[in-house]
Formats: sequence, structure tokens, C-alpha cells
Amino acid sequence: MQPKTVTAGVLDVAYLEFGAPDGWPCIMGHGFPYDVHAYAETAPLIAQSGARVLVPWLRGYGGTRFLSDKTLRSGEQAALGADLLAFMDALKIERAVVGGYDWGGRAACVVSALYPERVVGLVSGNSYNIQNIARSMEPASPPQEAALWYQYLFHNERGRRALERNRRGFARQLWSMWSPKWTFDDATFDTSAAAFDNADFVDVVIHSYRHRYALVAGDPAYEAMEARLAAQPPIRVPTIAIDGDSDGVLPGTASHRPKFGGAFELRVFRDAGHNLPQERPAEWAQAVLDLRKAAER
Repeated sequence: MQPKTVTAGVLDVAYLEFGAPDGWPCIMGHGFPYDVHAYAETAPLIAQSGARVLVPWLRGYGGTRFLSDKTLRSGEQAALGADLLAFMDALKIERAVVGGYDWGGRAACVVSALYPERVVGLVSGNSYNIQNIARSMEPASPPQEAALWYQYLFHNERGRRALERNRRGFARQLWSMWSPKWTFDDATFDTSAAAFDNADFVDVVIHSYRHRYALVAGDPAYEAMEARLAAQPPIRVPTIAIDGDSDGVLPGTASHRPKFGGAFELRVFRDAGHNLPQERPAEWAQAVLDLRKAAER
């Protein structure tokens, strides 16, 4: 399938499109360090039920490019949310089912919380995925701190150089640790790893993992949105949240339930890790279809 591109906000966004152009809009987001191929099996299953499924490469990944050299290569959560909104606007999509996991899920959560009028419903890997930056320096349990080793590495210049020199090596290490029961082959990994060759990948990743700990400033263009996110706004759109019971980086998120003010369901995929739509494509697709059906009752 050939990628399409659209100018959206500060980006030329590369994306894959599945299904009929007049189908009901569904936008799915990938995480770090993955790419749109996480939905290679999932998106066609959703499209079979009448959806127009759009899967964009995030800023810093694949064929997505910044329009200006002067734009800060920010990976902050508000930037990801603003990118999703701009993508919807560029394609003249008023409302959509949105979803994703990791970074892509965060973008979907941001839009769902701050712009609920644009969202039919949300499918969210790991539930409430909006960062609480004000509390980011509070320690977690020892196992959770150990799982976040890569974030702390990226806080210093040794980490930047390590990622720059061995993007694929670090990504493969994280894939293996985060999804210990998922047996992926070299071809599957290499297909997604090509997205990490984007010239802005390292800058965006490093900024993301520093900004979430308040170690660097964000892009002033997103300051107002970040201020709204600092209040940890509830998500009131219909939501199906999904955890993998073998997720090697994030624990179960049942405790997130109070952050959702509308219809809510938590599903747990057995023997699945962090890359939920690629590990369990049929189950993820079913969640999207169930959500849309429930949201339109």
C-alpha cells in the first residue's frame, strides 16, 4: 500500500488509508518505538465493517516531515494532540473514532479530553494516557522504575548518542522487553524500523522523554494546551481501554477508572504485551467496532 500525504499544521503527514473514502472515520495512532505497520492486520478488519481507517506516522517517524527547520522538534503530549487535530482538520473530518497505544494513544486521549466534540469514541491502550508532569518526579515501585530505564538514559547526552548510533538496536530491545510473549520475526521488525530513519526521530524522542519530566521547555505554541492538560482533565467520551496482561513496561490500569466520566469498559488481552493492535489485531479491531456501535446508540 502506498502512503498518502497531507499538509496538516506544522507537518506534512504521511499516512495509510484503508477502506472506502466515504466510510465512517477511524484514526489509529502508533507508539514509540513502532510505526503504522502495527495496524497492518487490524486496519483492514475495521475497514471491512464500513470504516475509513487512517493511520498516520507520528512526527519524527516515517515519511512525516516538518514544514520548517525552525519548528522545535517537540515530542510533548500537547504537540501530539495538536498534530491529531490538525490531521483531522486537513482531511475535513469533523468527528472520528480515535484510538491508539503509547504515543498514539496519548494523542487520542488528549483530543478526547480537550476536544470531545471531535470524538465519537476512544479506544485507548493503557487507559488514561495523559502525563501528569507536575508529579513526574515522584518515585514509583522498584519494578516500575527498572522498567523505565530507557527514559532515564534519554535524559542525558549519553542516551542521545546511544539512540542516534543504534536506533534499531534500542527499538528491538524494547520490543522484546515490552512484549515478552510476542514472537516477531526479522521482517516484521525491519518493516517498522525503517520509520526510525527519519531525520527528526532522535530529536523528537529525546525531547519527549525529557519534557515529560519537566527537564526541558516545551514548544511555546502548545503552552496553553499543556496548561489545560496539567489539570488532568477527565475523558468523558465513550471509551474502551485495553491492557495487555504481559505488558513489560506498564502495569494494569484498572485504577484509572475515575479519570473517565462517560461509558467505560476495560478489556485485558491475555498473553499480550505493549504493542496491542499488532499482537492482537482481531481483538483490537473488535474493540473499535464494539465502541462505535455503543457510542451511536
